[in-house]
Amino acid sequence: VQLVESGGGLVQAGGSLRLSCAASAGNFRRYSLGWFRQAPGKGRDFVAQINRSGSSTLYGDSVKGRFTVSRDNAKNTMYLQMNSLKPEDAAVYYCAATINGMGSVNYYEYTYYSPGTLVTVSS
Repeated sequence: VQLVESGGGLVQAGGSLRLSCAASAGNFRRYSLGWFRQAPGKGRDFVAQINRSGSSTLYGDSVKGRFTVSRDNAKNTMYLQMNSLKPEDAAVYYCAATINGMGSVNYYEYTYYSPGTLVTVSS
């Protein structure tokens, strides 16, 4: 499975961005998906995950109420809508896929990863 994000860029604090993660897999709906991010000098943090059908989601504490993860299995694509962005949200964002139906908040439990897309938030 190949994953490629799009939608990163520069935004002012308080603004919004939507990231997309497109997958090459024809059996996309078999995978649970996650978003992670890594700021300079820091570890890779959990942002959000979504199960195979899109019926269940989970968010990291720092993004709850501001970010929304969704997926369109017909388009082999996952999305991350990011609202009320803060300077501390600036990071490289990665999407990841796992065959584990429960998903995971741990980056290392995913099997496939995207190259990453940079999100910059100006104050």
